[in-house]
Formats: sequence, structure tokens, C-alpha cells
Amino acid sequence: MATREMTMGAAFEAMVEGREYWINDAELVEIRYCTRDRVDQFNQCGAREVSQKNTLIREIFGKVGDDVHIEKPLRVDYGCTTTLGNHVFINFNFTLLDPGFVTIGDHVFIGPNVSLYTALHPMDAGKRGRHIGTTLPVTIGNHVWIAGNVTVLPGVTIGDGAVIGAGSVVTKDIPAGMLAVGNPARVIRKAD
Repeated sequence: MATREMTMGAAFEAMVEGREYWINDAELVEIRYCTRDRVDQFNQCGAREVSQKNTLIREIFGKVGDDVHIEKPLRVDYGCTTTLGNHVFINFNFTLLDPGFVTIGDHVFIGPNVSLYTALHPMDAGKRGRHIGTTLPVTIGNHVWIAGNVTVLPGVTIGDGAVIGAGSVVTKDIPAGMLAVGNPARVIRKAD
């Protein structure tokens, strides 16, 4: 599994640990700029430039397993906080707001227009105005299928073998092996 080295200044450490942090800290802004430059390069690659796209995927994300395929366009905030397992397929228009840790397991299928969010903004308008944030991790287990137009909110874990129906908004953990649908997503039956 390829690994991208993470920067660990005080703001970065507070961010990934879920403590309050200043979103516009210079170190964090620079990480976002570098990641977005790489993402822009990825999005400009031609369909047949597979080797270049694979190189950029390994430069964008913190850890990348074997046989990872991502369609364009892609949007990523930090990248270095995200782990992609083996045999991962991510379809068109994936959005990843990952100031917190994101773990995507092995044999995961992610449909088009899916968004994973780890970023939280305070309810207090004063703190929001000062650009203070916190994070909660998102964890996607092995053999998970997330259908199109799904949004996964901060702090959610989706268990191994779970399926998330199209258009769902996942606000809480989904147990392994279950099918969840709706807004908010709720378990309706076993996935098999």
C-alpha cells in the first residue's frame, strides 16, 4: 500500500484529533492548495492516461491499496487524511471533505455524485465567523456498496458488507451486512 507522508503541525494535529482548530491556519491552507493542485492535474488527465492518474492518486491520498480506480471529476480537501483499501472503485463526481480521517476498506464500490464529510462547523455564529471547525472521522468497511447521490455525514461508520441506497443521507452508523436507504438513511433489511 502506497503512503503519502502527513504534515503534523499543531493545527493539523488538532484538526485530525477532532479538537477545535482554525480552518485558515497557514499550514492547513497550504496542504489544501497542494492537494487541490494535484486533484486539478488528475481531473485534466485524458481517459487513457491511466499511469499518470494512478501516480496522482498515490500523491493525493494518505494510503492507497492495489487496484484503486477513480473516475473524474474528483474533489478532495486534504487527501493525506484518507486511506483507500484494495479493489476500490469510485465513480464520477466524488467529493471528499476530509479534514478528519476517512478510511475506505477493501472491495468498496462508490457510485456517482457521492460525498463524504468529516468537517463540522459550530452552531455558535461567533465561532463560525472566526472560522473555527472540528472533525469526526468517517469509516467505510470492506465490501460496501454506496449507490449514487449519497451523502455520508461526519462521525459515521458503515459496517462491512453494508449497502447504502441511492440518494440517501447517512447521519448515523450502519451495521454490517445491512441495507440502508432514505433521508435520513435507516436500515430496512439485510443487504443480501
